[in-house]
Amino acid sequence: MSVEEATIRSTTMNEAITAYKGFDKNLKGHWCFQYEIGKTYQHEGKVALNKGGFHSCIYPLDIFTNYGPVDSRFAVVKASGKIKRDGCFGYRIASSTITVEAEIGLPELIAHTVDWVWGQLEKSSEQTLVAGDYSVATNTGTQTVAANTGDYSVAANAGFNSVATNTGNCSIAVSTGDNSIATNTGRHSIAATTDDGTVATNKGKYSVATATGSESAATNTGFESVAVNTGNHAVATNTGEASVAMTAGCFSVAENTGYSALALNANDYSRAEVNSAESIAASLGVRGRARAGSGGAIVLCHRDGIETSMGHLIHIRASKVGENGIKPDSWYELDANGEFVEVG
Repeated sequence: MSVEEATIRSTTMNEAITAYKGFDKNLKGHWCFQYEIGKTYQHEGKVALNKGGFHSCIYPLDIFTNYGPVDSRFAVVKASGKIKRDGCFGYRIASSTITVEAEIGLPELIAHTVDWVWGQLEKSSEQTLVAGDYSVATNTGTQTVAANTGDYSVAANAGFNSVATNTGNCSIAVSTGDNSIATNTGRHSIAATTDDGTVATNKGKYSVATATGSESAATNTGFESVAVNTGNHAVATNTGEASVAMTAGCFSVAENTGYSALALNANDYSRAEVNSAESIAASLGVRGRARAGSGGAIVLCHRDGIETSMGHLIHIRASKVGENGIKPDSWYELDANGEFVEVG
């Protein structure tokens, strides 16, 4: 039986694995199979990655490999029954039974990613903790932690499944390992990662969170903050006033909800979104989309998508919400005639 022939059944699950699954905007998966939140599905044929069964990801950001943050939906699922893992890290799985437990948004997906990485850290892992001011905590081991709570401090590591974290003012947390997290909650702080599947996050004012790896997330909630990444399938998001969320990767999202904020996306098939007054959403790549709330504005361009990676610039246009037919909280593209077109 193929995946599209799977049927909904009441299933008793043993040793279920919590995982994450992506869908299109209509909650359909591969082979156009239609899912519903709260339903359990069973597949009775062959279970193998990319061949049969229900596919999901144990590491949350692996979802972006097939379902980028633009126009995709995400859910927490339970995989059970016959399970096949990929041959590398085992983060991607195919299962004969899956339950779609709850739909989650991008902020929740990032939070689950943080929890997942912390959960990978073993008691035997190398850990370095420095609590004094003007301090440094650093390590290069796999599944490691570098942490400090002092002002003007640095926490850095380069290992896989690693965490670099501090809570001091004017601090820096840096991680360059896969599946890593760099996080701080101090003011005037920087959290940065440079590898795949990574998260850079902070909650301090005047802060910067930046990630340059594919399938990455850079997020902060501080006032006058910047969240920046340059990887494909990436998310840059913040909720602080006078903030900037910027990405340069294809199929990426730049989003913020702060007052007088800017969401800027410069690559193809990506979107920019702002929700508050006096804010601007700008999407400048091929087939870019922008959405703004009441009192905000959008900037879009139309490119032909030929000969150059971003195409030739044909039209560029800006408008405040409430003018030129632009409605609040609606997505728009710019067509070949330079006109705004509302899209679903």
